[in-house]
Amino acid sequence: MGTASPEPHDLWRVAALSMMARDQLSAALQGESAAAWVTAAANCGFAEAQMRLGRMKLEGDGIPRDARAAFACFQSAADSGDADGHNMLGRCFENGWGTAKDYTLAARHYRIASEADLDWADYNLGHMLLSGSGVARDREAAFASYAKAAAKGHVRAMNLLGRCYEEGWGVARDPDAARDWYRRSAFGGYFRGAYNYADKIAAEGCIHSALPWFKCALDAAPEPTRGAILKSLAAKPHPAFRALAASYTASRSSGRATSA
Repeated sequence: MGTASPEPHDLWRVAALSMMARDQLSAALQGESAAAWVTAAANCGFAEAQMRLGRMKLEGDGIPRDARAAFACFQSAADSGDADGHNMLGRCFENGWGTAKDYTLAARHYRIASEADLDWADYNLGHMLLSGSGVARDREAAFASYAKAAAKGHVRAMNLLGRCYEEGWGVARDPDAARDWYRRSAFGGYFRGAYNYADKIAAEGCIHSALPWFKCALDAAPEPTRGAILKSLAAKPHPAFRALAASYTASRSSGRATSA
């Protein structure tokens, strides 16, 4: 039996669902059922629903993947002034999702969303400024953009602030500040922050303190990054790190063998 489409007069329910659309719909509404309600809400002009529908189309979440249609959804949300819509347009232009790559337009949309105080846009704009993609390269402005995102709790930006302090990108080198920002990112649950914090304290001789953070990084990292972390640990001079890499690899191999 097919899924019933929402009646046009049932706008109160469409509105309620649209308020849930930014994160997830209720467990009762999944796949085609969720798509029907989100589409109805998007067609009523709700930016939250337009964003949700765009992500569903971009990822093939319960509906056929359609990057061009996803781009159109993000464009509709951005046209209504939605900051997240501008940020996702930036992502589309940066990566060529449903449109031709255009770093200048990507940076422009990130900036609009950043000016609307969206942390993800601060973070994404920081990348463009750091690399000089679509904008003039400006490491000081990149550092400021990462700092703006980090102040809002963005753990990836915290990790990048650590890199800026470590490398001297847009700010004076400061190993202590680098370690502190890596630590904040690690405690926030970001695997790169966990790895960088572990690497930093390991270099300072805190071997036993570093081991659990390396383990956290391994547990949270996606492939193929996990493989790169294991390779890095296997190449470290201290035997404790090589042992961690070996035991982690063995446990994963055993798990795969058991499930096969």
